[in-house]
Amino acid sequence: MTSPSSAAATRRPLEHCVTDRRRFGLSLDALVDRAAQAARAGADVIQVRERDLSDRDLAALVRRTVAACADTPARVLVNDRVDVAMAAGAAGVHLRSDSPPASRVRAVAPAGVIIGRSVHSPSDVDAAVADGACNYLLFGTVFPSTGKPPEHPVAGLEALRAVCARSPLPVIAIGGVDRSRVAAIVDAGAAGFAAIELFMRLTPLPKVV
Repeated sequence: MTSPSSAAATRRPLEHCVTDRRRFGLSLDALVDRAAQAARAGADVIQVRERDLSDRDLAALVRRTVAACADTPARVLVNDRVDVAMAAGAAGVHLRSDSPPASRVRAVAPAGVIIGRSVHSPSDVDAAVADGACNYLLFGTVFPSTGKPPEHPVAGLEALRAVCARSPLPVIAIGGVDRSRVAAIVDAGAAGFAAIELFMRLTPLPKVV
């Protein structure tokens, strides 16, 4: 029988590119271009998280991102705004830990929409699983992150391992993720990782093999 760690080592982890144009001083044009580059390099999900934009500007950005990634397998998700996601042709929505239950979103969204949810504790995991409407969970902050203040709590790999063991849903790790930490994340049981700086910083993106 193959051990869990051996099985994890044989599959490619899912990659979620999370956007944050303000952190890196990107224009909207540059953000769309960066998202397309990430998709072509192998990112499975482009998670549009631009909270300061108006409804109109956010919908326009999502439409442009969907079009820019159309020739790739990547799916575009929108943070917390199911209305914008559906109007702009995105594949789904990513909910915050304090957002309404995913089942409420599922009830009004088209069939097949992808719904993810951020979780930060075992109780968050249990609630999301009991709700029965999520496709995946995003857990963090796993490692210290330059995007968080120094005093921000860091969960660590053992907490990630416990969450993965607890959840029947795929768990995506976020927070301080770089390529050197991916193997440890997968070994802890995560289905993949989400990152901002890894994809948004203007350096060449390695193509996934």
